[in-house]
Amino acid sequence: MSEEIKEQESFSMDIFEIMEMLPHRYPFLLVDRITECVPGKYCKGYKNLSMNEEFFQGHFPNNPIMPGVLQLEAMAQCSAPVLLKLPQFQGKLALYAGVENARFKNIVRPGDRFEMEIELTKLKGPICKAHGIGRVDGKVCVEADMTFALT
Repeated sequence: MSEEIKEQESFSMDIFEIMEMLPHRYPFLLVDRITECVPGKYCKGYKNLSMNEEFFQGHFPNNPIMPGVLQLEAMAQCSAPVLLKLPQFQGKLALYAGVENARFKNIVRPGDRFEMEIELTKLKGPICKAHGIGRVDGKVCVEADMTFALT
């Protein structure tokens, strides 16, 4: 990790603070709260899922499951504060640049609280790598290594 990152205290963010940081809006805003974050280190947050999510209508009728690609997108959105709260990246936009080692281990359904943990693993200039884990009731549902480009 870069030496320019100074030790910072943990903070949380409500949905309004998240919306100030992310350009996403309904139906594509996939993080409800950041429960804990230390910029340059890690971030934790969650998305509460209800049957009212648009994607459950078609994925799949009578057997609703959160699409894996949206689980990855939710983790990417949860990653934003760990990057964008660093002084050198404030006001920037973090774009998905890649996903590696994605593994889907359990399904995510309406009524679930999709809890995400993100750890920043590498930061070099405007390119960052992070490891994300998504859980429901303590069970790992998805795990992936993500790459972001900051613009």
